[in-house]
Amino acid sequence: MNDISPLAYIGEGVELGANVRIGPGAVILGPCVVEDDVWIGPGAQIGAPPEMSSLPQNAAWNGDLQHAGVRIKTGAVIRENAVIHQGTYRETSVGARSWVLNRAYLAHDVVLGDDATVSAGVSIGGHCVIGDRVNIGMNAVVHQRRVIAAGAMVGMGTPVTRDVPPFAKVYGTPPRLTGVNAVGIERAGHDAALASVLLAHYRSGDLLVDRSTLAEALEPMQDEVDWWRGHGELRPTSAAGD
Repeated sequence: MNDISPLAYIGEGVELGANVRIGPGAVILGPCVVEDDVWIGPGAQIGAPPEMSSLPQNAAWNGDLQHAGVRIKTGAVIRENAVIHQGTYRETSVGARSWVLNRAYLAHDVVLGDDATVSAGVSIGGHCVIGDRVNIGMNAVVHQRRVIAAGAMVGMGTPVTRDVPPFAKVYGTPPRLTGVNAVGIERAGHDAALASVLLAHYRSGDLLVDRSTLAEALEPMQDEVDWWRGHGELRPTSAAGD
């Protein structure tokens, strides 16, 4: 049983799962898949065409469905006045149980991982990839094509112009890697002692982009590091003091 306000607009090409709740004034345009147990707040705008002058600004509300779609995965929460645009070559997607808070913006082709938080007023540029359990603070801005790895934290108002390694804490202008997300490391199922080991690597300038064998002490984080290294040529943010 879905709970959809009569004042919401659900366009053609929109597929809704079970137990979906959509507030008044929300607009959802296809192609779009909203999986089970998703909450979409009043005034949310999902599925407008990519903001690219080379692509058609199609009228999806009249059945003119183009572009690669949007997917909101199971249990995600999209708060009021959030904006999520269509993908161009892949679905723009919000991971399972992730929260996209009020006035946040996800541009075309953004992939947001599971259990992540995009805080109020955050803007994420096109083609960005955001890992699982990432937390992006209020009013931060993420430059297009950036990678933020699993468990990372970005401070409020930070302009993210470079890539962010696993479990790193990044904030300031210009942004600097200032520590590690120790709580996030434990919540990801790792031993708490890994926090100090990882911080030592980052302070030494080792931002885990070298594809050589991972240090033995960091092997429990192999999956997170492999994900990070698997996203092409990385340009990590500098550590504080560099």
